[in-house]
Amino acid sequence: MDRVTAACEYLFELRSTQRQVAALPADLVPQSIAEGYLVQERLVGKILNRFGSQPIGYKIACTSELAQKALGVDGPFFGVLMSHSSYSSPAMLRGSDFVVRCAEAEFGFEMGADVLPGPVYTADTIRPFIGTARPSIEIVDHRYHDWQTVGAPSLLADNAIHGAWVAGEPYADWRDLDFARHPVTLVVNGEQTFPGSGAAVLGNPLNVVAWLANQLPKFGRRLGRGDRVTTGITTGIYLARPGDHLTADFGPLGQVSMSFTTD
Repeated sequence: MDRVTAACEYLFELRSTQRQVAALPADLVPQSIAEGYLVQERLVGKILNRFGSQPIGYKIACTSELAQKALGVDGPFFGVLMSHSSYSSPAMLRGSDFVVRCAEAEFGFEMGADVLPGPVYTADTIRPFIGTARPSIEIVDHRYHDWQTVGAPSLLADNAIHGAWVAGEPYADWRDLDFARHPVTLVVNGEQTFPGSGAAVLGNPLNVVAWLANQLPKFGRRLGRGDRVTTGITTGIYLARPGDHLTADFGPLGQVSMSFTTD
């Protein structure tokens, strides 16, 4: 069995059993970002097959300085959103389905057109390809004792440590919003608040969509009509507990809410 397949099988077993480890075995650690994405592609295929699911878009990790420092990496990377682990707000998720419940209030988008290959996209030039925006919460989950020590290839190999995605209603008039200055607040149990803004994600969440459009072709993929994209944490990090209720308030863009059961 080659290293990519072996790493995929190992990560799939960790996800299936919720077992945690310090790191991937030395002989299974992806040796590059490109190899990490090969592992991710095979792992996502196994997950989709297990749940009878399908890919619906992409999540981007480490788009903020806070997240990059927390994970010990120096730039963003992407994972795949899947239908079986994506929910409409308000959502109730089983607390015991997750090893870690890192809640991230994120700007989400749905592509309105296929992104053409060739150009280097910017926040301005990616806009015509976007259909709608929406508020969302991503739940990051991982199987490492310390996610700050394993490195980007191991993190992205595990589908960029994606756990679940909860999305609010689509907002068609997003072109009138100033995403770089757009405030966001994550509210925990109606009491604790975590303020943030679109500036936290590469200065503007549209920069993140452009980054993804530029990165995907390097790995044989591209953004297509209907793909959903969630662009990374906008506030401080909150590790949720079973029983928590979370609301992310995006002002005129709307709200998204979810809860974890205690079992």
